[in-house]
Amino acid sequence: MSIEQLARDNVRALTPYQSARRLGGKGDVWLNANEYPTAVPFELSQQTLNRYPECQPKAVIENYAAYAGVKPEQVLVSRGADEGIELLVRAFCEPGRDAVLFCPPTYGMYSVSAETIGVECRTVPAKADWQLDLPAIADSLTDVKVVYVCSPNNPTGQIINPQDFRTLLEMTRDKALVVADEAYIEFCPQATLAGWLAEYPNLVILRTLSKAFALAGLRCGFTLANEEVIALLMKVIAPYPLSTPVADIAAQALSAQGIAAMRQRVSQILDERQYLVEALRTIDCVEQVFDSETNYVLARIKASSSVFKSLWDQGIILRDQNKQPSLSGCLRITIGTREESQRVIDALKAETV
Repeated sequence: MSIEQLARDNVRALTPYQSARRLGGKGDVWLNANEYPTAVPFELSQQTLNRYPECQPKAVIENYAAYAGVKPEQVLVSRGADEGIELLVRAFCEPGRDAVLFCPPTYGMYSVSAETIGVECRTVPAKADWQLDLPAIADSLTDVKVVYVCSPNNPTGQIINPQDFRTLLEMTRDKALVVADEAYIEFCPQATLAGWLAEYPNLVILRTLSKAFALAGLRCGFTLANEEVIALLMKVIAPYPLSTPVADIAAQALSAQGIAAMRQRVSQILDERQYLVEALRTIDCVEQVFDSETNYVLARIKASSSVFKSLWDQGIILRDQNKQPSLSGCLRITIGTREESQRVIDALKAETV
């Protein structure tokens, strides 16, 4: 018997999430992972690396609760929002019996987390405008325990209609959790559902420091939910999910000064996004640039596979979304520096399709 045969059947059949780093490439313009384009300096203030860290570091939890406008008891911190996605499946879904539901095109980790644990993935494709197909969701909720909705959605970039969220939350009340993935909410803070937690016991919100806080390498995310949900997640989270240096830097990033700096970065990214979008709309090979509320834009491009490869060969690494439902010909471009945007613009202008 081979070692592979010892593995669980669902793991042997699993295709791992193709993260930007796993896809490789040798570039000098990295616009495929929705990161902030330049490094933000931090210095460690804690040197107690001989001791285990707190499971839920007090300063991080209190700072984030104040920032998000919720109570500390409604916050769980984890290794990125990705761990939050997985914890929800582990805590609420019985393998072989329950299901999770999501609406492609959307973020790929919802399916990978569920499949790894042996929980069914049920999909209800988004409508043509990438909003929720509520009647189809209503018809698909049998045995569903967790519904993931990314807003603004990755990779399409649009906010999900708030009224649709309300309908979904009412539809699933006492039956399933609705998880609003707000990884990009700093770019459209008016759209957050954090103020709805008191109204909806089944609402869960995912957040991250990876995007607007410029800390993708820190791997620090948050789950916001009512206390009952947080208590259940605490039963399944690892004993020490955050290392001491991560907690140290996260607490600094969430200080008043750190939040002010984040908001300046957001303003800069929004300016750069407008510059890139306006330029893309003048380029021959670009068929359509979709509106975005995030730090990336999605564009439909003629002969997108060859254009993607051509830019890749020039060291400009974008994210190919061709395989996602309804996204044929689409490439996703992270907003970088002005110089990086210009590299993309010049390279696309040189493409003769």
